[in-house]
Amino acid sequence: MSKSKRKAEPRPKKEKVADIVVFAFRLPAADRDAIHKAAGPGKATRFVHAAALAAASGDTKAFEELAEQARTNLK
Repeated sequence: MSKSKRKAEPRPKKEKVADIVVFAFRLPAADRDAIHKAAGPGKATRFVHAAALAAASGDTKAFEELAEQARTNLK
């Protein structure tokens, strides 16, 4: 069937995610590389997210756990 003769199937509606926004910042490549090494493979975004939330809320225990994770990954 040609494209013009196909019936368009309705796309399933995506559920609305609760007010998700993008928070971005610029940093030198060396800093980015350091974050990736400290976080471990494939975990940089979660690492930075957790660090930012721990700092913003004053959660020193969570911040210390992230620092320990970084020390382990940097060995």
